[in-house]
Amino acid sequence: MSEAPLLPSWRAGATRHAIVAFLDMAETLPVDDRVAAFDNDGTLWCEKPTYLQYDFFEDALRDAARSDPTQHERPEYAAILDGDQAAMGEIGLERIAASLAELFAGIEAEEFTARARAFMHRANHRVLGLPVLRTAYQPMLELLDELRRRQFTIFIVTGGGTEFVRSISQELYGVAPEAVVGTLIEYEWVRRDDGRPTLRRTAHVLGNANEGAAKVSNIQTQLGRRPILAAGNSGGDREMLEWACAGPHPGMALVVDHDDGEREFRYRSVAATVAEPEPITDVAQRLGWTVVSMGDDWDTVFPD
Repeated sequence: MSEAPLLPSWRAGATRHAIVAFLDMAETLPVDDRVAAFDNDGTLWCEKPTYLQYDFFEDALRDAARSDPTQHERPEYAAILDGDQAAMGEIGLERIAASLAELFAGIEAEEFTARARAFMHRANHRVLGLPVLRTAYQPMLELLDELRRRQFTIFIVTGGGTEFVRSISQELYGVAPEAVVGTLIEYEWVRRDDGRPTLRRTAHVLGNANEGAAKVSNIQTQLGRRPILAAGNSGGDREMLEWACAGPHPGMALVVDHDDGEREFRYRSVAATVAEPEPITDVAQRLGWTVVSMGDDWDTVFPD
């Protein structure tokens, strides 16, 4: 019985060759040093036209507004409910994000996870029409599987909310919740009326958004292991990619370039919360990183 083909959705070429060569090299390293870190939005799943986490929060807001029409009186919520991009731009991302976080303030951690998971199982992508669970990139899922086969430890290091990604990481990526590092929300330890302790969400971000240098700091403080492979798609991933290539072993940095407007979206990826002095693809070319062209390198984008 013949073995399954290696990375079947990756087209033959320089990119696939570089990845396979790195994987073969990594097998000469101690297993404990085989660590990979992946950004999520735009690297493992589709992030356009809006982040899936934003879609989840908007869905929760619309549900709340149906039972409480006064939600529309708040400017941030009115802009979202009306789809008023100009108003949202004037209000600013920080206020919009903070107001959406308030929708879940006071609920227990388990309830948030259950609601996020339920959304991911019922929602369809607003443009592609696919179930959102099918907007993970098939070639990246294959790469995750191949890394596991070669005894890599895999982390997801995302600018998105930690708990949101954790709710689906095991099922979708085979990555345990404790291996997800993202932007953190503070929790409040309280006692229920029956005296039992519980954790309730607040609307406050703990520390900084998990982009830029914060990704590297949080890898160290929360995971404690440097990756030798890192993958991202925007300037928010730059420091993590540099970190993977700066260790004692040969490292690999992968940059996903969204250059396929027919099967996905054509756009230049930018960070949400940190400034970018130059496009991440330019950084990749200058530093000799591997740029993954969706259009040229992927035979399939989404799972069948």
